[in-house]
Amino acid sequence: MKTRSFNPLGALALACVLGLTMPAAAVDLKVVSVARGLANPWAVAFLPDGRFLVTERAGRLRIVERDGRLGEAVAGLPAVDASGQCGLLDVALDPKFAANALVYWSYAEAGEGGNSTAVARGRLQGNRLVEVQVIFRQLPKVSSTLHCGSRLVFDRDGRLFIVLGDRFSRKDDAQTLDNHLGKVVRIEADGQVPDDNPFVASAGARPEIWSLGHRNMQGAALHPDSGELWATEHGPQGGDELNVVRAGLNYGWPLLTYGRNYGSGTRIGEEGPKPGFEQPLKVWVPTSVAPSGMAFLSSERYPGWKGSLFLGTLRAQSLIRLELDGTRVVKEEALLTNRRARIRDVRQGPDGLIYVLTDSADGQLLRLDP
Repeated sequence: MKTRSFNPLGALALACVLGLTMPAAAVDLKVVSVARGLANPWAVAFLPDGRFLVTERAGRLRIVERDGRLGEAVAGLPAVDASGQCGLLDVALDPKFAANALVYWSYAEAGEGGNSTAVARGRLQGNRLVEVQVIFRQLPKVSSTLHCGSRLVFDRDGRLFIVLGDRFSRKDDAQTLDNHLGKVVRIEADGQVPDDNPFVASAGARPEIWSLGHRNMQGAALHPDSGELWATEHGPQGGDELNVVRAGLNYGWPLLTYGRNYGSGTRIGEEGPKPGFEQPLKVWVPTSVAPSGMAFLSSERYPGWKGSLFLGTLRAQSLIRLELDGTRVVKEEALLTNRRARIRDVRQGPDGLIYVLTDSADGQLLRLDP
């Protein structure tokens, strides 16, 4: 394994560009390369025996051994429509994985009208998934290679949140309930609709919908204390958001946004606040950081960092640490800026340490040692 130290001067330089607040004292991190040679990895999950499951956007699910060796592609996945921003996306283990060996993944599925984000599950047996079934399909399918989302997050009751994109060309559909575009949905682990979903009794509404008015969500995590879903979404030209995603609420896109039209910089909607719409906890303007995977730190492994929220970024090519006071962001810090790598996923491992995936043709799984 190779190690590389965090460069506080590089972090300070990018912080000045992005307007970030740096800590009074630089944090010294050792960056350990756990595995390399991953082709545009998108998400990582931790197997109980210390191995890793990693998705590659082109359609491969890989088992990474504890020593970093890459296994062959796991067999049994349905066909993945990999193009543009879409492909094989998130991966998550069932909360009862030790007993049932169930793995869940999101991916772009082709079909009549184009493609859409689907979620499947199967039992992991050796290097193969068996008893595979699709438990959710985003409707409608759209001819697009953009804004597929998505992240998978189990809540404390074992229900599954799926955060989804608006598919770019269908942004107005994010405000209507007859589709899954620009929505967060919530389903049972087998794909059934929970009886207490907010729009179950609403005529014409898709019963899986939990919230609406989202653009392109690529980061989501459950708050370790409140149990609420937190998520990030990409704005267009500026306007990236961090939100607490609550049942039945409307997060505004495209009617309320701090983002601007590409190129011209003209307004898309109002900025708010406005009755009936939620304001973000944090917004990045005028420059997008392009937030991706995210994770709360609940361990004590990094002095002074417990309770922080970590965000991978694509455009800013950094790991952002947000210090929180309840739902208020009180400090923002940029890490790993000297690597100049798009960070696609961030997770806290079973060992309490932070792991990140870099998104490139020669992507790496990195571990941050304090």
